[in-house]
Amino acid sequence: MQVNKEDIVDKTIHEIQYRIEAMDCPTEEGMIRKRLGKMAGIEELQFNLIQRILTVRYTTAEPDAIKKAIESLGFETKSPNEEFSAEPHSSCGCSHGHDHNHGEQGKTAPQKPSFWKQWGVIVVASIIAILSEVAEFSEFFTPWVPMGLALIAIAMSGISTYKKGWLSIIHGSLNINALMSIAVTGALIIGVWAEAAMVMVLFTLAERLEALSLDRARNAIKNLMDLSPETALVLQKDGSWKEMSVSEVAIGATVRVRPGGRVSHDGEITQGVTTLDQSAITGESLPAEKGVGDEVFAGTVNQQGEILFTVTADAKNSTLSRIIHLVEEAQTNRSTTQRFVDSFAKVYTPIVIIIALLVAILPPIFFGGSWDDWVYKALAMLIIACPCALVVSTPVTVVSGLARASRMGMVVKGGVFLERAAKLSWVAFDKTGTITAGVPALTDTVILGGSEDDIFLAASLAHRSDHPISRAVATGVLENSSRAFADIQEFQAILGKGTQGEIAGVQYCLGNHRLIEELGICTPEIEAYLKGFETQGKTTVMLATAEKVLVLFAVADTIKETSQKAIEELHDLGVKTLMISGDNSLTAKAIAAQAGIDDARGNLLPEDKAAVMKELRAKGKVVGMAGDGINDAPALAHADIGMAMGGMGTDTAIEAADVIIMDDDIQKVPLLIRLSRRTRKILMQNIIFALGIKIVFMGLTIIGIGTMWMAVFADMGASLLVVFNGLRLLKDKK
Repeated sequence: MQVNKEDIVDKTIHEIQYRIEAMDCPTEEGMIRKRLGKMAGIEELQFNLIQRILTVRYTTAEPDAIKKAIESLGFETKSPNEEFSAEPHSSCGCSHGHDHNHGEQGKTAPQKPSFWKQWGVIVVASIIAILSEVAEFSEFFTPWVPMGLALIAIAMSGISTYKKGWLSIIHGSLNINALMSIAVTGALIIGVWAEAAMVMVLFTLAERLEALSLDRARNAIKNLMDLSPETALVLQKDGSWKEMSVSEVAIGATVRVRPGGRVSHDGEITQGVTTLDQSAITGESLPAEKGVGDEVFAGTVNQQGEILFTVTADAKNSTLSRIIHLVEEAQTNRSTTQRFVDSFAKVYTPIVIIIALLVAILPPIFFGGSWDDWVYKALAMLIIACPCALVVSTPVTVVSGLARASRMGMVVKGGVFLERAAKLSWVAFDKTGTITAGVPALTDTVILGGSEDDIFLAASLAHRSDHPISRAVATGVLENSSRAFADIQEFQAILGKGTQGEIAGVQYCLGNHRLIEELGICTPEIEAYLKGFETQGKTTVMLATAEKVLVLFAVADTIKETSQKAIEELHDLGVKTLMISGDNSLTAKAIAAQAGIDDARGNLLPEDKAAVMKELRAKGKVVGMAGDGINDAPALAHADIGMAMGGMGTDTAIEAADVIIMDDDIQKVPLLIRLSRRTRKILMQNIIFALGIKIVFMGLTIIGIGTMWMAVFADMGASLLVVFNGLRLLKDKK
């Protein structure tokens, strides 16, 4: 069968992003989703309402056609880095703040509007609305005066609301602009002129106030971008130094950072000693001492000496850039509560609108009520009908939680994981590099048939070897001593057993249990020591001559200083702990006992670790896993929440994880759980408050106490309060 070229369709999936300044809540999302959903070739739509970014994945659709379809709904579109005008905007009443500084690094943001431009019209409209109220109750004015003043106030403050409300209605969506437009128009029809004007003015004022508060949530993420400097001082081929844009600096370039300056890129120090404030990246409260060979991160602050470093990653791929990308991406991964609220809002709004219609119609028809009274009550209910406070409370709270986590040195890849951490009942840990330092250290020295001098002879032999255990012995013996190494003749390594050499005419060996047995000098006393150390998870080497063992050294991968404290905190939170390791069971259990961990399992391959996660989850447990190696990646992926050590962690582990702990401190695990529980608590507070105030107001309206201006205060006041409550996470010390 012959296939025509025309019949072959390119199914490659492309991606394009639009920044839509008026897209703040699920109402706009629904309008855009409905419109673009009709277009062929669009595969997926992803909405980030807090940052107002729409990501479109498409195959055969044309970007120009997509842009025109969005703009046909009355929305202005830009690229994510393109600036909008500095004019204040408003949209659905759910979140109206507009951040004007999302541009590329080094780009100058538009000037902030003057006070008069931002608030002048509202101030004048408010004065006119108040005069309308005064004129309505005054005997000195005809009815035309309050009516005229009211229309002027509505025209000044409400044209934008009417425009957006009309667009909402013709596209089959009812947002707060549509409901407010209907309510104010209805009030004008029944002759409540002054109150209609006051309602529109109060609504516009509340929008602006809400805009200011929501900008704090947006800026919590944006402020991360400001950590990196715009330029760097770079060494040129002729030996001179040139200030360059960070985006122009190539990998391998040498950069100078003076005291007080910010590091521009990730890199490795080649000259100088200093301390760096890394709190923005790792969450560490104390500055870190840095010298030649140490790693530096973009965005950190050089506090003392001048340093030179070699760039190891370009600006787009720095640790800071990856954190920003992950946090921004996390906002699209909605929490369980957020998905529930968005679904509930879709059902709630039409139900309340139907109730309002019944309130307007049924009492006058069946019970002889006044049409003006009951229509007024229905209009007040329309104002309270929009679930603005309910909808906006969840993303603001979640974004505040994500931003707070990043400030504390944790990158959480989505609201769903931030919320899920509150439910953790078990946390499993890898041993090496997570619970322990990942580097063997000398823990015990026992002199048997030798003397203090023999300890330094052992260190001299150990110093000549590259084996990690030998290095641990040499470092441990000499870290508090300036004594010189002994001169060794005929040094050689004994494969799988140790080392040997001649010192001052005497042949010495530094070896393991097998070597001592082969020499025939192992005794019951030595066997007892070896068994005791093995039970503690320690490896033993011995210095010996051909006749006897002189000194015994025990080496172990010691637990981190923070491990015991972290485990205690988890237990205080009611979370059980487990250690899973590839080491032998005796070592695993010994380390677990030192750290205070509830259970330990050893001799586990990567697939075995993943099986443990599946086993616990099958029992109904919500399980977290913390690890840093490639062999931990399967377990991280199978846990309910995978937590990778970001400093020592491999790229594979970081990709598989849901949370990245930047400074490898497992005390961040209980910190994450506390933050998660605090976030959930605030989410529940906001939902209960937002729904409660609406239920109370509807009841007051039906019995005749509620008024339209009270409805505006109830709706927009609730929105402001839940936003402020959510923002508490940014500074809440709890």
